[in-house]
Amino acid sequence: MAQPAVTESVFAWSPVAGLRPVADADERLLVADSWLVRDGRVRALDRHRDRFVRSCAECDGPPEYRLLEFWRAMTAVLPRTGVWFPRVELTPHHVRLRLRPAPALGTTVEVWAAGQPDPRTVPRRKGPDLGTLARLRARAADAGAQEAVLVTPSGVVLEAATTSVLWWEDDTLCLPPPRLPLLPGVTLALIQEHAGHTGIRIAHRERTLAELTDREVWLVNALHGIRPVTRWVGGPAKAGPAVRAPEWRKWLDEEIPERLETRG
Repeated sequence: MAQPAVTESVFAWSPVAGLRPVADADERLLVADSWLVRDGRVRALDRHRDRFVRSCAECDGPPEYRLLEFWRAMTAVLPRTGVWFPRVELTPHHVRLRLRPAPALGTTVEVWAAGQPDPRTVPRRKGPDLGTLARLRARAADAGAQEAVLVTPSGVVLEAATTSVLWWEDDTLCLPPPRLPLLPGVTLALIQEHAGHTGIRIAHRERTLAELTDREVWLVNALHGIRPVTRWVGGPAKAGPAVRAPEWRKWLDEEIPERLETRG
């Protein structure tokens, strides 16, 4: 007999009641953060916590000590088996945990390269623009791709709808300059630090999609890790061979995840 599909659950938190199951009300997202949990192991959960707390402070959210209480309660209920993609949320009325089974994970990605003008209203904070970006990814799927690249008015590559963008120019690992409107990616930061520790040169460069042709380009995020671009759909760029990605994926997926503490 087939097992029922696992569906997502939503929990609201309060200092008095702790986490409690609630109906999935359609509330405006002020802040969101998410990560992959695979059999109780997570990459850089403390960095996701710090980004969430900083972002909540920008919105006059609960005080830090309350958010840390929520974080401890949230971490305690994360599953220690299976593959999950939980999301923490700040809305105008609640701090919530959305416990979701992870979607299928990818090792490569095909990207809609039409060069979409950046539609985000708050590009440096994850949450408010997730609905807009989901609609953009749906348009990319209609075009036969899995992701869509965001660009400046002059065509400079920023990032993709749900991922940071990196690429290689000879032996230099490149990414857009931080002065541009970019989300501070947790996975991106891990990769930059590893490059620095292993003597890889890092450069911030402005490039159009056409200038990425024949280069090894990576889309990176907390869900999929590192995915090299294998095809640009509907744009001027041609994907280069993914020479370095396998070694870096192995490092990120096998060496970096830490085991969640056992529930007390």
